[in-house]
Amino acid sequence: MTAATPKVVLAGCAKLPEGDGDESAAVAALRELGVTAEWARWDDPHIDFAAADLVVLRATWDYPDRRTEFLDWCDSVPGLCNPAPVARWNTDKTYLAELAGAGVSIVPTELLSPGSTPHWPDTEFVLKPAVGVGSIGAARFAAASFDAARAHLEVLHGAGHTVLLQPYQSAVDSEGETALVFLGGVFSHAFTKGAMLTGSEVDGTGLFVSERLGVATPDPARRKLAEDALDAAAGLLRLRRSDLLYARVDLVIADDGRPALLELELTEPSLGFRHAEPAAAPRFASAVRARLGG
Repeated sequence: MTAATPKVVLAGCAKLPEGDGDESAAVAALRELGVTAEWARWDDPHIDFAAADLVVLRATWDYPDRRTEFLDWCDSVPGLCNPAPVARWNTDKTYLAELAGAGVSIVPTELLSPGSTPHWPDTEFVLKPAVGVGSIGAARFAAASFDAARAHLEVLHGAGHTVLLQPYQSAVDSEGETALVFLGGVFSHAFTKGAMLTGSEVDGTGLFVSERLGVATPDPARRKLAEDALDAAAGLLRLRRSDLLYARVDLVIADDGRPALLELELTEPSLGFRHAEPAAAPRFASAVRARLGG
């Protein structure tokens, strides 16, 4: 790192140009380490992102309807974290099939491209767009609710989406999801997310469904699966785990009683600093400073 004060830009979007407040402690921790941290909309034409020492994707949650534009912007930013190839791979949830092929235990997932015919499960199930954030466009259906599901699938296909069809894992109602956060490839902290898709309300920005979060201490089985998923992703992307400034691994308990991967968030996930021990934000700041070369 040079003698000049390094500058880090945290990328938000038009509706949340300074994120949702979760990073407040992380920004303060960066400044304590002598790093200038500023927010900017990813699509602000007046910002020279190439002039920043590092640009960190944080709240770029309006990209689903502008994914091509967003990925072109990612390609144009030399100091992007996580890097543009990671964003290209990770912003399309069909990556789950690749992880399953690499031996990672995922929630059973059928990929439905426009025009394809689903194999409806005989249990509750979920339909969600392959490109989307914050559970927008995702819907949960009771067993045999095929007419309603077909109508929703038609809407998503009409918008050009490939759709994920997943049996709903009943343990989510009682246990929710467990999100394990890694910084620089090293486990940092975890938090829980309550069951969604059943009366959950969309946030006022329209960018994500409101979540109920809490502190979590993952058991060894969850820790191992999260580590396995991160290793597999790094291998598929031909990266080292340490090349990923952050990662969030979302797990649920499947109907067979074992943990399964729901999503692997490498692009713009909330990292749950408000629901983590106080040392989590300084760990993030240290990971950023290490990326700067200091």
